[in-house]
Amino acid sequence: VDLDTAKQELEEFIPHVRSISDSSIRKMAGRDLARFKKFKKQGIAVKFGRFSQKENNQIRKNIEEFLSITGIDSAEKLLFTSRYPEDKGTINRLKAEYLFCEKLSEGIPRPWRLIYYRARKMFDPNNYKGRYTKEEKEKLKKYHALHGNDWKKISEMMSRSNLSVAMKYSEIKSTINYGPWSKEETQKLMHAMEEVIRKRMEMEDANSHSSSEKSHRDLMIDREKLYQKLPWTEIEAKVGTRYWRQCKQKWTTILTNKMTKGQQLYRGNKGLQAKINLIKRLHELKVEDANEVNWEELSDAIGDVPRAYVQAKFYKLKVSCVPFWQKKTFSEIVDYLFEEKLPELEEKL
Repeated sequence: VDLDTAKQELEEFIPHVRSISDSSIRKMAGRDLARFKKFKKQGIAVKFGRFSQKENNQIRKNIEEFLSITGIDSAEKLLFTSRYPEDKGTINRLKAEYLFCEKLSEGIPRPWRLIYYRARKMFDPNNYKGRYTKEEKEKLKKYHALHGNDWKKISEMMSRSNLSVAMKYSEIKSTINYGPWSKEETQKLMHAMEEVIRKRMEMEDANSHSSSEKSHRDLMIDREKLYQKLPWTEIEAKVGTRYWRQCKQKWTTILTNKMTKGQQLYRGNKGLQAKINLIKRLHELKVEDANEVNWEELSDAIGDVPRAYVQAKFYKLKVSCVPFWQKKTFSEIVDYLFEEKLPELEEKL
């Protein structure tokens, strides 16, 4: 398929495809286009965002089956072949012979590259190694001064995953303030948010609707742009004294305060009622995975709030009320809250 045709055909599944590099589009045309068309025939849409538990399980199944077929003795060797130079030739030959790309993406309606990155994150023994020591943080600063953003090289030197070292460096590269936000910091955040949101709005097609034609749905889309898919590392750089996650939490607090006109929606009797509503609504959904929940639609269980606020309240509920919640599935957590916590909250109310 020539480049223009590939762009045109992929655009049906990936609306932002024209902003992707030509080399990536060529790879996607080879690895993804036929798969996407098959999924379309089955009525399955291409997905982005966080992977569900079901998708993670499918990746594990695909990897286990490929290891079984080829005799490669570990997922690390398969996904981090460069760490094993003596076996590299054999592993790459087996990958080509037994169609590794096709096998890894089997049953998962996502771009192959995202599935591959997810698999690497799941099976990297250098991932999830706990907190960084002071010595490790100093080493990370030193290695970054020598090698810049070559995270692959730095990750090998530190025996941590690429993503882990990149995210940790983002956190420690400047003096981060962990105390209450000052007025100056809050103003910097507000200016940064205005800049990135205005920039996004200008880049989109301003002629799609005239202001007189704007419907309620368009206004909702505009509101969603205030807190969805924002470039938090860019915002972190503009604020300068706060880590990106702090910026995100502070922005959610500011939005919640503005959207609720300063009402305390989660205190006293109102708070009890909000928890009751949230548990009931989640139980009614009967979903197996948190990624299947439309948190935007659930926000009115608490009030007119951003979806991140609702997700944060659910997180606090499960952590404070559900024993061994880390070992339970999403549906088991919701069932426990419904059966054990809900009667207690209703009695208290």
